[in-house]
Amino acid sequence: MNLKDQLNFASKLTPKRVVNAVKILGSYGLSKLTKSPKISGLPMAIGFEPTTSCNLRCPECPSGLRSFTRPTGMLQKELYENTIDQLKESLLYLTFYFQGEPYLHKNFLEMVRYAADRKIYTATSTNAHYLTPEMAEKTVKSGIDRMIISIDGTTQETYEQYRVGGQLSKALEGTKNLIEAKKRLNSKTPHTIFQFLVVKPNEHQIEDVYRLAEEYGVDEVRLKTAQIYEYENGNELIPSIDKYSRYRNNGDGTFSIKNKLLNHCWKMWHSCVITWDGTLVPCCFDKDSEHPMGSLQIKTFKEIWHSKPYQNFRKALIKSRSEVEICKNCSEGALV
Repeated sequence: MNLKDQLNFASKLTPKRVVNAVKILGSYGLSKLTKSPKISGLPMAIGFEPTTSCNLRCPECPSGLRSFTRPTGMLQKELYENTIDQLKESLLYLTFYFQGEPYLHKNFLEMVRYAADRKIYTATSTNAHYLTPEMAEKTVKSGIDRMIISIDGTTQETYEQYRVGGQLSKALEGTKNLIEAKKRLNSKTPHTIFQFLVVKPNEHQIEDVYRLAEEYGVDEVRLKTAQIYEYENGNELIPSIDKYSRYRNNGDGTFSIKNKLLNHCWKMWHSCVITWDGTLVPCCFDKDSEHPMGSLQIKTFKEIWHSKPYQNFRKALIKSRSEVEICKNCSEGALV
């Protein structure tokens, strides 16, 4: 976060949210110390999936590949609002993405406004193809705090190698429309980020994306390493620049994940993801909802968060994270 974004985030703090955060941090620390899951409080951050639909076909994305085994669809506004009402006093950070393109949901910006009105920090990630001048203005007026725009190439030839079916010109036009709307409305938000997923086809354009961000007036550039599903015997997407790869070249034609997979994970205590149909899954690596913790159509959030299945999952992770399938290709989550 830059200073303006940090101050905006800090403005969302309330005594109840701070107390909740202390409870979560305390229970996480105690769980690590005792090797037994303790959970106190509610998550500080959640991700909501507006839709599984997407206009692009990115090769390492279930939405792009149309490869889900779980049901696909659109988040119901009532289910979303009911969940926010349950969490509004403790929740600090809300992301509107998991799988899919958020702007394909007709009520997306209304949902943003619902959270913004409750002083929750809101963020989304988009390919920016739908940010027309009118939609850009509505986006700024929705009160969204952070906008991540996926820019995985600075030329069409490179961009389309990963963003299959996409047009870089549309993404840049959408960015321009958003920045202009911010200026026109004299708004400090959303904080705009160019996210550059570093893969072998685009690694030569890393410096170019910084120049592009400056040209368009984007606040920040973030370089992100790519999760590759089939990496063991190499993959054409694995970067040759080692610092941008999640995988170690073993020198014999095989690759292994760099992360040590320590037997704890901060994500299991401070956050979770809610799919479009109200299913709670433990984190963003569970893209196909292989570990459903419960349904918000049946139970309250608190009941699921403190439930035996959730505690059993946390226990399995503390015992041996490397044996939990969705953790095997994970590069994040462990807070030392």
